Amino acid sequence: MQELKEKLSSLIDVPGVKFQTVDWGDMKVGYMNFAKGTDVTPLLEGLPNNMCQCPHWGYMLKGKMRARYTDGREEVMESGQLYYLPPGHTVKFEEDTELVEFSPKQEMNEVLNYVVNKMKA
Repeated sequence: MQELKEKLSSLIDVPGVKFQTVDWGDMKVGYMNFAKGTDVTPLLEGLPNNMCQCPHWGYMLKGKMRARYTDGREEVMESGQLYYLPPGHTVKFEEDTELVEFSPKQEMNEVLNYVVNKMKA
């Protein structure tokens, strides 16, 4: 399977955040851009432990992202690195960031529906 990023559907496209996706089998593939300072934590409030419960595997094309986990541990991912975010995390972007991420489709759709509805409220 293959797809041009320009042809991906935009699920979220607001100032500072562009989230484009495609479904490949049981996976949701995301191409994402986040502006420096973007913190997704407020959008996850109301989920278990106020954190994302979907695992993600990704590659940082550029930028810097700080992940915080349920156990209080923090981790920084930077340009050129592969990463894994287990369930029970939140993220904040410390630089303008561009990344590609792979997630189980069902779990990711649940989180995205929650976030999009929260953004509309």
